[in-house]
Amino acid sequence: MALEEGVIGPNGSTFSSLIQAASSLEDLLRGTMLHGQVVKVGFMSDLCVQTSLLGMYSYCSDLESAKVLHYGMVDKDDVAWNSMIFGCLKNNEIERGLQIFHSMMRSGLKPTNSTYSMVLNGCSKLGEYGNGRIIHAHVLKQDQPPDLPLQNALVHMYSSCGDTESALIVFRRCEVPDLVSWNSIIAGCSENENGEEAMFLFIELCRTSSLQPDEYTFAAVISAIGNLSAAVFGKPLHAQVSKAGFESSVFVGSTLVSMYFKNDESDSAQKIFHSITEKDIVLWTEMISSHTRLGESEDAIKYFYQMQMAGHIPDSFAISSALSACADLVTIKQGEMIHSLALKAGCDKEICVSGSLVDMYAKNGDLRAAHSVFQRGGDGYQMFDEILKNNFRPDDVTFVSLLSACSHSGMVEQAKLFWNYMKENNLAIGHKHYSCMVSLLSRAGLLQEAKDIIIEAPFSEHILALWRILLSSCMVFKNLVLGLHAAEEILRLDAEDGATLILLSNLYAALERWDAVSEMRRMIRGMSLEKDPGLSWIEIMNKTHVFTSDDQTHPRLDEVQFELQRLQSNMRKSEMVDVDMAATAATPESIDYVLEPAE
Repeated sequence: MALEEGVIGPNGSTFSSLIQAASSLEDLLRGTMLHGQVVKVGFMSDLCVQTSLLGMYSYCSDLESAKVLHYGMVDKDDVAWNSMIFGCLKNNEIERGLQIFHSMMRSGLKPTNSTYSMVLNGCSKLGEYGNGRIIHAHVLKQDQPPDLPLQNALVHMYSSCGDTESALIVFRRCEVPDLVSWNSIIAGCSENENGEEAMFLFIELCRTSSLQPDEYTFAAVISAIGNLSAAVFGKPLHAQVSKAGFESSVFVGSTLVSMYFKNDESDSAQKIFHSITEKDIVLWTEMISSHTRLGESEDAIKYFYQMQMAGHIPDSFAISSALSACADLVTIKQGEMIHSLALKAGCDKEICVSGSLVDMYAKNGDLRAAHSVFQRGGDGYQMFDEILKNNFRPDDVTFVSLLSACSHSGMVEQAKLFWNYMKENNLAIGHKHYSCMVSLLSRAGLLQEAKDIIIEAPFSEHILALWRILLSSCMVFKNLVLGLHAAEEILRLDAEDGATLILLSNLYAALERWDAVSEMRRMIRGMSLEKDPGLSWIEIMNKTHVFTSDDQTHPRLDEVQFELQRLQSNMRKSEMVDVDMAATAATPESIDYVLEPAE
């Protein structure tokens, strides 16, 4: 009030302090009003006032006003340039911030360590390795040595760009690294899948430094060793986390959950999950996607609904994983409900969701719906390169959905692009990815390529299923040579695989090799082999009833037989079908399991 009445005359320092206060509050309205007062009183030529206004507009995300003010400044000091660069980085206009940095260099003004730190962090976000190296060269040429925050920024930049070796060199040059330094290099090794190096660095931190690991340190090192043995690395780290009191932290807990899931220890992961009081959407999504990846689809659906009951809105990753679980369970009603959630959330055309939708509908036998979703989401596949440019890193569950969609839609070339991307970027390729690719190539008649994929598969427990897929397609395309090879591989692993002998017999029949067919039949009878019973299912009122033939133990067997006889009687009356033949082909004795939807 006294200022307004003119009792005390404000000076430049007064206005600078007030503008900085508005800036710290991010109060654009008050800052703009102060700007008006500055113009009115005549302090716009004051450099301190100008830089304060520039900083205020940058902090308050009004970049256009900041740009106009910056352009009109005659004498720009390093504070003015830094304020403009900071504003661009804060508002995610990183490329523009880098352009302003280069303008600063051309003006002849020497950047400070703070300037270099800011632009290096911008390079980290964009993955601008070339720009980062150029800036590092300027740092080495400057008169003053880099301070610790600048060294940390260099470590982070090299790590973010995948150059862990250079990051380690910079880290080793830090005279007294702080916890930020340690966290940056450990996280860098983790992001670049160098788990053992991250573990060695963590041990070095604990043994040689007086610093105590914080939750970021633990989260980084646990993420780094996720694919290593839980017994050797994970559980000792878990013990240290408990001792430090970080087990209930959602940040650390999420990495522990992920680590146990990667080691197929679902029970341990669930214990950690339930010990965390405040669960975020990342943790819920980890539970859903990991259970789906391990084939524990009922648990995945259960956590998906519990997540919503806890007040969280599922994102596209959670929805995609839940749809994949529905595909594995062959439950179309659940899938349709989740599809409606995707529509409400507006993510049904996102590439990971549309791929899971195609897979879910196709596996449930609704090919018309699968084709419809595929047609609507077609543009999503064309946008894949754009997604990668925006630093979106698809995970293994996303690629299962993508490859499944390509498999059901016959998109061979697109699937090969996804497959090559996974290999080139060292992404974890699991048995489901191999199954999708082998199915796709086999159905397309590319049997030799399918065989090559099987041969390079690194796991043995699922290899039988891959050879069986190839053998089935060899029968369709009448490729006896590859069919025999596939059968030999299967029988080498399981000498009493009756299904393989039957498929091989069918292959001989397709080639009209009746002598070989007779020989195979004699072999099957002589070995007393039986084909695994087939399954069929029907979904009624949100319950999936699964039937297995020739089972006499079901408690409701009498009801099943009575209903089947009633249907046969009606069919005889209407003369719709040769019921005697149908009754011979389909036995009424069935077993029925009921899968209740998650509550």
